Amino acid sequence: MSVQVTTLSNGLRVVTDTMNSVETVAAGVWVAAGTRHETADINGISHLLEHMAFKGTARRSAQAIAEEMDNVGGQLNAYTSRDHTAYYAKVLKEDMGLAVDILSDILLNSTMDGEELTREQHVVVQEINQADDTPDDIIFDHFQAAAFPDQPMGWPVLGREEIVRAVTPQTLRTYMAGNYAADNMVAAASGAVDHGAFVALVERAFAALPRKSAVSEVAGRYVGGDLRQARDLEQIHIVLGYSGLVHSDPDFYNLGALSTLLGEGMSSRLFQEIREKRGLAYSVFSTTQSFSDTGLFSIYLGTGQDDVKKLVPVLRDEIKKVAERVSEDEVKRARAQIKAGLLMSMESPSSRCAQSARQIMVYGRPLTTPEIIAKVEAVNAEGITRVAQRIFSSVPTLAALGEAKSLDDLSVLRASV
Repeated sequence: MSVQVTTLSNGLRVVTDTMNSVETVAAGVWVAAGTRHETADINGISHLLEHMAFKGTARRSAQAIAEEMDNVGGQLNAYTSRDHTAYYAKVLKEDMGLAVDILSDILLNSTMDGEELTREQHVVVQEINQADDTPDDIIFDHFQAAAFPDQPMGWPVLGREEIVRAVTPQTLRTYMAGNYAADNMVAAASGAVDHGAFVALVERAFAALPRKSAVSEVAGRYVGGDLRQARDLEQIHIVLGYSGLVHSDPDFYNLGALSTLLGEGMSSRLFQEIREKRGLAYSVFSTTQSFSDTGLFSIYLGTGQDDVKKLVPVLRDEIKKVAERVSEDEVKRARAQIKAGLLMSMESPSSRCAQSARQIMVYGRPLTTPEIIAKVEAVNAEGITRVAQRIFSSVPTLAALGEAKSLDDLSVLRASV
């Protein structure tokens, strides 16, 4: 078996996925700390901390971190989500030790220098403003806020300017000390990696990692809502969504197939009916999000202000029809698309590394490819219509940006779907 897992004496879980056909290694550390683990007064700190980890340690300046990676042609990056933060690198196999050393250095020895923090706060505020200036990006933050009002799951990952600017170096250190601990983290590697060698590197590099976290997680409570914002835009941007499923739900893979045949890809119902046949939108797609305790199913559309009235009944009808019947051809096509996506991702060390880490965090163990394929193969028409009826019977959430009159035309959408 190419995937191996070891739990170190301090509780840190280490997973590797060996690929004998490549010359590179993707390695990283996944931390179960994201937006949903924040409090209102520090919303955005997970993302700001991700930025600050690269801004200098006791051993390396920010420039030295960048140069050491560039010197070996490696890549170093990070991202923050609502339920976790990831720090990862990709290097040639002979440079795996350097990657682990830098990752441990930025996670254990970051100085959180005040001057660096001031500069990076300004950078993050620019990122917040850029997102706000991008309607098809910020609309999803509005959707999340409407679906999960007044709770961490609905807060923006980037935070708000006034909160980001108020964070101090000590606030960052306190948050990091409470959340970045061995029991709350997974170290992962994929590619040209030997499990024993990687475990030894990680064990030495992360020996000083605290054992126990004080992570606090507020359960996600889907409510559903309506958030429409008037803006002077050429298009109106719409997200219509519903309560989704948790990772462990028996219908998890049926839901993935539902999203695939309804709104993922050029053959999907929404793409064919709304874009190809009627020309009512340039961009239309569906997507799913799953967490340990909640989930979301959403449909995005970007359309012209004059096309909203025409689009609403079409979208409503397509949602109703998919809950009534799907064809065997659609089921086969959805299964093929999901399997192809999975198997294609298995050719990438970075994808496999991230997949192994997330599976450990979500399921407590790695899932084998045959195991996943078997679950995909078990998807059928009855299961898809069943999960569609479950999803679309929940309270809808509507988020929209655009011209005020067009926003009014959407009222019937949330009321009648």
